[in-house]
Amino acid sequence: MIWEALGAVIVGFAIALSARRWLPERFPDRVLTLATGPVAALLGALLTRSILGPGHPVQVMVAAFAVGAALLSVLVRPPRRRPLPRLSPGGAPSSAAPLKGHRTAC
Repeated sequence: MIWEALGAVIVGFAIALSARRWLPERFPDRVLTLATGPVAALLGALLTRSILGPGHPVQVMVAAFAVGAALLSVLVRPPRRRPLPRLSPGGAPSSAAPLKGHRTAC
């Protein structure tokens, strides 16, 4: 059981490190990300072991990976969008010149 728990923590830490490396802007809080991965994987491993019993190390590691990834996905923030252009009172972007031949609101 100790080896399964240690393996689950290593799997969770690897998931957290890879998530932090591939999507650093989506996981802005480094400490929270690196703490959630191992804890979530350990939770998944212990839950799976309590359900299946001893003698299923592959299934325990698969569950540790799945639960670790699932709980890390809760921390993902949406990508930042570019700010929308500010509109003038007439509805056109403030930096845009009026089109030639069109009436303006003035």
